[in-house]
Amino acid sequence: MDKIDDLRRKRKKAHKRLQDLESPVYAAFLKMEQAAYSDGVLSKKHKELVAVGISVVINCESCMEWHISQAAQTGATEKEILEALEVGIEMGGGPATAHVRFALEVMERVFQGKSAEDEAAV
Repeated sequence: MDKIDDLRRKRKKAHKRLQDLESPVYAAFLKMEQAAYSDGVLSKKHKELVAVGISVVINCESCMEWHISQAAQTGATEKEILEALEVGIEMGGGPATAHVRFALEVMERVFQGKSAEDEAAV
């Protein structure tokens, strides 16, 4: 299992655990997330692209993985995601350039559609 697969596994496990614990704060967060990313004047795709850039600036690898995947699922192209990453680089300067390395790994995985286990099986 590689870093991206491990991150996804841990996120799903934590999500389930917080729901099983009936965390009212987490439940409220999920409702806020749903409201924030629903289509409005900006489409869900464009909101996910905004989040991609922010994820780079704050160096949140879990956020990068989630929002790149979500952006791709809403129809964002690899080029659109790259431009969102580039905005993040501009806003964050040199450190954001280093942070984007992980995002590029996620993009490769998302657009190739393979997990580490899939790649090992080939």
